[in-house]
Amino acid sequence: MLKTQKPRGLRRAALLATAALLLPFAAGAQEQKSVQVAAADTSAVLDEIVVTAQKVETNLQKTPISISVLGTNALESRGVHSLEDLMSGGVPSLRIAPFATRNSALTVGIRGIVPGDANQPARDPGVGVYIDGVYLGRPQGLGAALYDVERIEVLKGPQGTLFGRNSTGGALSIVTKKPTGELHLSQTAGMGNFGSYIAQTHLDLPAFSNISLKFDGILTKREGTVKNPMAGENDFNSYDRRGVHMGALWDAGGSFTALFDIDTSYDGTTPFYNQLLEKNPASAPLAPAVKVQANRASIADIGLPQQLSIGQTHGASLHLDWKATDDIEVRSISSFRKLSQTQFDNGFGAHSGPFVPNAKFARYSLASLRQKQYSQEGQIVGSLPQLTYVAGVYYFHESGDDDAWTPNSMQWDALGVAPVRLPSLDAGAATPFPDRGDTAVATSYAGFGQAVWTPTILDDALHITAGARVTHDNKHGQLYKVNGATVNYTFQFSDTRVDPAVVLAYDITDTVNVYGKWGTAYRAGGANSRSVIYRPFGAESVSAFEAGLKSEFFNRRLRFNAAAYTTDYKDIQIDFSAVNLLSSNRGTLETVNAPGKGTIEGLELDTSVVPFLGLTLSASYAYTSTKLPRAANPFNNNALQNVFVVYTPDNAYSFSADYEWPFDFATFKAHFDIGGASGFRVSAGEATMTDHSLIANGRLTMADIDIGRDAKFQVALWSKNLFNEQHTFYKSRGAFAALGAYGIYNEPRTFGIEGKVDF
Repeated sequence: MLKTQKPRGLRRAALLATAALLLPFAAGAQEQKSVQVAAADTSAVLDEIVVTAQKVETNLQKTPISISVLGTNALESRGVHSLEDLMSGGVPSLRIAPFATRNSALTVGIRGIVPGDANQPARDPGVGVYIDGVYLGRPQGLGAALYDVERIEVLKGPQGTLFGRNSTGGALSIVTKKPTGELHLSQTAGMGNFGSYIAQTHLDLPAFSNISLKFDGILTKREGTVKNPMAGENDFNSYDRRGVHMGALWDAGGSFTALFDIDTSYDGTTPFYNQLLEKNPASAPLAPAVKVQANRASIADIGLPQQLSIGQTHGASLHLDWKATDDIEVRSISSFRKLSQTQFDNGFGAHSGPFVPNAKFARYSLASLRQKQYSQEGQIVGSLPQLTYVAGVYYFHESGDDDAWTPNSMQWDALGVAPVRLPSLDAGAATPFPDRGDTAVATSYAGFGQAVWTPTILDDALHITAGARVTHDNKHGQLYKVNGATVNYTFQFSDTRVDPAVVLAYDITDTVNVYGKWGTAYRAGGANSRSVIYRPFGAESVSAFEAGLKSEFFNRRLRFNAAAYTTDYKDIQIDFSAVNLLSSNRGTLETVNAPGKGTIEGLELDTSVVPFLGLTLSASYAYTSTKLPRAANPFNNNALQNVFVVYTPDNAYSFSADYEWPFDFATFKAHFDIGGASGFRVSAGEATMTDHSLIANGRLTMADIDIGRDAKFQVALWSKNLFNEQHTFYKSRGAFAALGAYGIYNEPRTFGIEGKVDF
């Protein structure tokens, strides 16, 4: 049985660790005061940040684009082990959310461009997600555990020139650590409440015959945060993530390198609990067992069958890098990835409408997807006097299929107080398996180039960037099953696009830079597999202008960056619901392109400061204003209807404080961060807003403890949602409008202890 209280052993370990962390600090504070005063002021500076947003390594402050970066230390301090851990809002412009109750597929959005449902093989996301330059075509699998990450770069605004299609909102680039060729072992182990534990291993081996090997393994597991009353069934919101990775780097004397990576991962999750928040006064009586739960529930009102949704990913990539001359570098990135994802979602529970004696209920969505993708990219990076450039070609191919079935899993008794589990899912099915099924294939070709010219005028302070990408897409698919019946609906999409970009940047001083950028991007068309006719839809596109400032002051003690932008959003892909789930188990959607043009405008502010040695303060803010054109609802005689962007708050902000104090035998570290946002909508056609959120997280660490043989040990206490704040991050009336409002709450406070050894 799940216990939310701390076990006695964990309480004892937490108290001992707290004492170990705080007593040396108190005892040595007076001695260390003189050390702090004597320290050179030059050490109290902000770290330089290197990014690859322009396909080459550049300093963040010299790169004319709005970028947020989470480095190794920030990821460890915030406890980021998967992209799902960024849901609390560490980067205000980046919005990550699950698809409805499923945390097995993540929705990723930037600057208001967030697809409501890209959870299908023939639909594409609006933000490109990359791992070491390899594009990931499906949102399924994004919840898997991350390996040894060096940094995560959030590139804001359209990235159509260098990153291609489906980057209308921006790009999320994950950069992992490469083999070093030196012996190093890092081992982490930890545990926390809700039965959580984690183990990570990162091993670098010494180079032999110019080959360096690196091995990574991760296991992170937690029981559910909402109890399922049905005996023997999984609780809600649990996860079991694990994976291994191997990297092999061959260095042929400095002018040529080959890096081969292979990885495999397992991601088992149960859905979030979707609870009834308020009852519609006009609704007919509900079953007595159904409860209105106005606050975050710790136990579901009705016990339900619940099994793990399992995602498995496998991938291999080959990076070749040849330095042909001192000024020309030739690169190749080849990759293959394979994905399978089941999504077993019984998270809606008893929210199936007014009570009917002996009626079946509890819609159990049993969906699965399979996908394979191949990609090949070639790049030439070079420089001439006053000019740097990158040019390349790109090929991408993917094929996938999915199916779904939505039988009932429960049946009411005559009084509605003691529901029973159906003896088999077949007994609750209105249609045979599968209820729907489709296949899709996509092929994309592209050529791109971008150059940065620094004319000799104005003391090399002016930088002019121009580039373009030509993309040709072909997609086709077949919907072969609808409502259990065999059908043959098909779609085809073909398009050729040119996405240019122009940037003017000027160095006011060595540390103060301003820029203006204009660029375009597009999201490919496709078809909605939840449609009853496989209705095709066209591409949507954006054209954005951004003006920015990047600055550092006081010998790099203060950094302040700002960006203001306006985006023209055309032919927006909008979903409309065709079926009320009170009368049918099948959730049917049709997608149309909204006529006309929408606008998204915003402001982003980022600042960091080192007020004195050891302390770093950072804050970020994002304001987003959106106005979309009305769209024709095909299920209401094509009547024009107001539509909204989803998962996008008007105001979002974050703050963090990091303090570090060295001792003779160890280093004390303290981290605290807050992420907050105003409410937002989760459905394009519904005005219902979620709650305001304000999440605080903290971590205390005693690091660099010498344990002999050049080994270091650290111990850390951590907590997420430190003050146990509660808010709905999903709230809707939608398919259950006649019943009332339902929603999903954020996780309760979690905490734990971790230890790490580095050899």
